[in-house]
Amino acid sequence: MRNNRKNLEIRNIEIVTDYIKNADASCLIKSGDTHVVCTASIEDKVPRWLKNSGKGWVTAEYGMLPRSTHERMKREASVGKIGGRTSEIQRLIGRSLRASIDTKLLGEYLITIDCDVLQADGGTRTASITGGFVALKKCIDIMIQRKQINHNPIKSFVAAISCGIVNGEILMDLDYEEDSKADIDSNYVMNDKGDIIELQLTGEKTTCSETEFLDMLKYSKQSIKEIINLQKKALSA
Repeated sequence: MRNNRKNLEIRNIEIVTDYIKNADASCLIKSGDTHVVCTASIEDKVPRWLKNSGKGWVTAEYGMLPRSTHERMKREASVGKIGGRTSEIQRLIGRSLRASIDTKLLGEYLITIDCDVLQADGGTRTASITGGFVALKKCIDIMIQRKQINHNPIKSFVAAISCGIVNGEILMDLDYEEDSKADIDSNYVMNDKGDIIELQLTGEKTTCSETEFLDMLKYSKQSIKEIINLQKKALSA
């Protein structure tokens, strides 16, 4: 048994809302030893290409603290540019969260979701999407309370999970050690209807058969349903 978990069992997830006092909305998500703070910030503006369109926008930024990993990482600000991995992840988070919202009902507001990794043990992008949605949903609820918007633009809940094949066995929610040994590595982003928003799958050391893919998809869908129930519980607390 892997760290007291069965192969298809996800790590213990804890979601603490209203974690950052100064943010419009926020949460801390703990997925095993991966901990991410997600905050939402509202601005009464939109990107230039959306000006006077009546539509809003949701975007995301992602970063890892220098000692979120075993060895100190340099802050990307100190080297003067965002790394390729960071850029790819924050675009993924932004796309995933925009899939949950009707931007026409948001009005010309910009919501930025910041995901800051405090501690990393694999699955930081999936935890950021899951926690990022909680921060976004809290933010929308606040905008409705403030009468900044009249209708709820949330179309669906969104969450994400990793799945891989390690030593011939399918494992859900890989930690860093498992991810580093994976033959197949994948990330799934889905909504509460079971629809796929984004799927990333890489044959790290071997190819993936159709049967293996369909099994991973099935187990990931089950896990995301479980995670969305945890999101709803955290938001109703």
